[in-house]
Amino acid sequence: MSLMSRLERRFGKYAIHNLMFYIMILYGVGFIVMHVNPMFYYQYLSLDASMIFRGQVWRLVTFLIYPPDTDILYFIIAMWLYYSLGITLERVWGAFRFNLYFFTGVLGHILAALIIYLVSGQVFLLGTAFLNWSLFFAFAATFPDMQFLLFFIIPVKAKWLGILNGVYFLYELIVGNWATRVAILLSVANFLLFFLGSRDMKRVSPKEIKRKAVYQKQVSKARSDGKHPRHRCAVCGRTELDDESLEFRYCSKCEGNYEYCQEHLYTHKHVTSHKNE
Repeated sequence: MSLMSRLERRFGKYAIHNLMFYIMILYGVGFIVMHVNPMFYYQYLSLDASMIFRGQVWRLVTFLIYPPDTDILYFIIAMWLYYSLGITLERVWGAFRFNLYFFTGVLGHILAALIIYLVSGQVFLLGTAFLNWSLFFAFAATFPDMQFLLFFIIPVKAKWLGILNGVYFLYELIVGNWATRVAILLSVANFLLFFLGSRDMKRVSPKEIKRKAVYQKQVSKARSDGKHPRHRCAVCGRTELDDESLEFRYCSKCEGNYEYCQEHLYTHKHVTSHKNE
């Protein structure tokens, strides 16, 4: 069982369902604050590391109300876009994995602001822009062929928009100062960790979900035809009816009659009795 699966099994019950709905509420509050008294946000709510070290720890949370845009039209568009991206990712990944991805991005923002201040004494105010971009990167990586209407007219696939924004980030990493580089790298650390450093996310990709759906359909069809498999993998559930080329073996280290396909014969977790554990 992967680390992600173990974490989900243990802490999944604490996940916030429909997380983006609550984030949208925070953005709405931030939009009002920025129009009524923007200095109130910067003086008391922003991610100001110097004030955090003076005891204003609420800033670790309140900085999240900074809206995607302060123009009413672009604000509405951004709210619709990021809510759609977030809710779609949560439905595909599950609430726990989406929570973990989002709050890893939040933690990256906080670490970036604190590190920059501790090293240089410079206050680097980070809003939520990079956090929102990390959602878009995740969506583009999960649904690369999904189309967006650029300027409401030009159809563009998500992967090309993701690459375009990646090029912009790379440019900022090259020409920006060290503080900007730290801010960018830590703010999108959730994307780097989940997609570049974890193979486990493949399990919740649309292709893998489609493969599982096809498998379930084939199993149902085989059952309706009256065919009964002789072999079944204890991990993935595949049988010789799914693929005639599959080979199955029993594991000598597992207690009981557990059979595995060649893909999981050497990668499964051995089954032992509680007495031997």
